[in-house]
Amino acid sequence: MPPPPPTAADRGREVRQRLLQAGAELIAERGWSAVSTRAVAERAEAGQGLVHYHFASLDALLRQAALGAVEALVSELTGLLKAAASPQEALDRILGALDAYSGTDPTSLLFAETYLAAARDEELMRGLAYLIATARDELADRLGDQGVPQPQETAAVLLAAIDGLMLHRPASPSLTSATVGPVLRRVFAGATAPGSWTV
Repeated sequence: MPPPPPTAADRGREVRQRLLQAGAELIAERGWSAVSTRAVAERAEAGQGLVHYHFASLDALLRQAALGAVEALVSELTGLLKAAASPQEALDRILGALDAYSGTDPTSLLFAETYLAAARDEELMRGLAYLIATARDELADRLGDQGVPQPQETAAVLLAAIDGLMLHRPASPSLTSATVGPVLRRVFAGATAPGSWTV
């Protein structure tokens, strides 16, 4: 039996998703300030009027597109950390994942553009702060379960280090897992309690 034809609501969600994907791609390709309503609509193969039908403004679309991409990346990386049985495994997993981002790939560029735009956009900054806080709390819970002292502070510093690697990679391509791993292991070696994770 063939599936039922898509409803108007289904088509609307599909168009909205195409617009968000187009916005994210264009931020990475052109830079935040160079993205226009026309460019988003053309990339999404949708009429310009649909941009303002689905979103309050172009800025609102770009914020949602960028935050969605950052949320997906943060979720992926914190998931790797939370699933690890030890700090050694956690660092190996996270740094191995970061090696896939050169600093000039679309995800890295979107990441950098979002942080830059957030410095001048309070709403975007609030969205970023929420994502970071959520990831920090989830990771801190995992660290606390494993007996790591000061889990909130440790989680905050670890996530900041991850962000820093993403942002510094274009200027410092040598910041690979092979270079960064030994340094981070030394830094976080003192964060573990006897009988918990051991680096």
